[in-house]
Amino acid sequence: MELLDWIVLSVYFLMLLSIGLWAYFRVKDSADFYTAGGKLPWWLSGISHHVSGYSGAVFVAYAGIAYTHGFTLYVWWAFTVGLSTLIAAFYIAPRWSRLRIYAGIQSPTEYLLIRYNLSTQQLIAWTGTIIKIFDTGGKLAAIAVLLNVFSGTSITVGILLVGIVSLVYITIGGLWADVWNDFGQFIVQLLAGLTMFVMILLKLEDGIAGVFSMWERLPEGNSDFFNDPYTILFALVMLMINFFSYSGGTWNLATRFISTSSGKVAKKAAILSSSLYFVWPIVLLYPMFAAPIFFQNIADPTLSYGTMVLEFLPAGLVGLVLASLFANTLSMTASDSNTVSAVISRDILPVIFPSFKTFSKTKLLKVARITTFCFTVLTIITALNSGYFGGVFGLIISWFAALLGPIAIPMILGLLPAFKKSDGRIAMISIVGGLFTFVMLKIFPVDSLSAEIGSPTIVSFLLFVILGYLSNKPVPQEVNDLHASLGNNEENR
Repeated sequence: MELLDWIVLSVYFLMLLSIGLWAYFRVKDSADFYTAGGKLPWWLSGISHHVSGYSGAVFVAYAGIAYTHGFTLYVWWAFTVGLSTLIAAFYIAPRWSRLRIYAGIQSPTEYLLIRYNLSTQQLIAWTGTIIKIFDTGGKLAAIAVLLNVFSGTSITVGILLVGIVSLVYITIGGLWADVWNDFGQFIVQLLAGLTMFVMILLKLEDGIAGVFSMWERLPEGNSDFFNDPYTILFALVMLMINFFSYSGGTWNLATRFISTSSGKVAKKAAILSSSLYFVWPIVLLYPMFAAPIFFQNIADPTLSYGTMVLEFLPAGLVGLVLASLFANTLSMTASDSNTVSAVISRDILPVIFPSFKTFSKTKLLKVARITTFCFTVLTIITALNSGYFGGVFGLIISWFAALLGPIAIPMILGLLPAFKKSDGRIAMISIVGGLFTFVMLKIFPVDSLSAEIGSPTIVSFLLFVILGYLSNKPVPQEVNDLHASLGNNEENR
């Protein structure tokens, strides 16, 4: 990296801190800090939901998969996320917004107390918080790897730099700082992504025809929809996991819907996010797919994208791309910190310390900032030790994807009246069954990646649905009332 690149990156960091400072004066209480006061417009919510699904891991772990296995990455990742989010737009997203309107929630797990019971809510809140520490730590480690490739900065220094910047602006600015950073990073990502796309087309020397002719020059299998171990079964497993993740099982994505003004607005936001997932990743991933043409036999495929940026982009544009990658990661890690903080301060601490329930709005806002700070520090520590968990890919795919389902299934299906007979006891059995399956697969590994990633979610899903179907217990009136309010189509209330 040259001086101009560092200047571009520094300007980006200043923009982040400025957004955080602006948001600081807009945040008056915990509702503003966690849900933007329920005032997110559909376009900002949709863009924020979309970019919050990216991180630097896309340009590290996923870039490695694009290099070794090709187009299948788009099929099992971007396409399944787009389809999942589109389904969620009609069945799940509006219900999250109505939960805030009718039940006054500020965290995604807050409604579980009414839907199930205190024990189930606490199990999901605690387990989900611990899982997010691993997931967010993996994303911090990913961007540190890229910074190392670009500038030679050590992984440790990179993690600390990214973590501290995230720590400052999200702690002071809350969700408003987060979503406006998302919008800013979306613009930066568009500029950087289109620049890389055009540069690769120029290097291929086929002009616009290179979009199509490039695939014939790739290694065998890299242009296929499915390339072992990323089979059609793996894609179906990821579709299931991504549905529960992007409809709100990943808490920070639920917050994008919760913070809208109505179910109708939340639906429009989800449709926008879905549309972007179908289209934009094709442009974004194209340079990664083309990497084997320019660099054969790279020792570490996860470094392929960073190598291409350094090789093909002039000074200044390298800094722009790196700023884009920082933005991707900071967007996701900051929104994770904000939402997990909401779960801790709204659903965990008041149970441990009942006096929290009597705190004033000023004290609750202070608690919100302290918990956000502490969670971010824990993710930094996890990132510094990512090697113990299988590296970036291990943290994000083998750990987070496999563990997400058992936690998300009771949360997402609990919103739907079709599963109202699945009570707190069944939800806990479902969660424990899924987590037990995960542990058994770690003790007794299997050769199938699909089975390793999908089995915990499938076991949890089957337990939740089948046991609920067989249950003869009457549905509590408060659960019926909750589902009635969530299905209410009167959008102006």
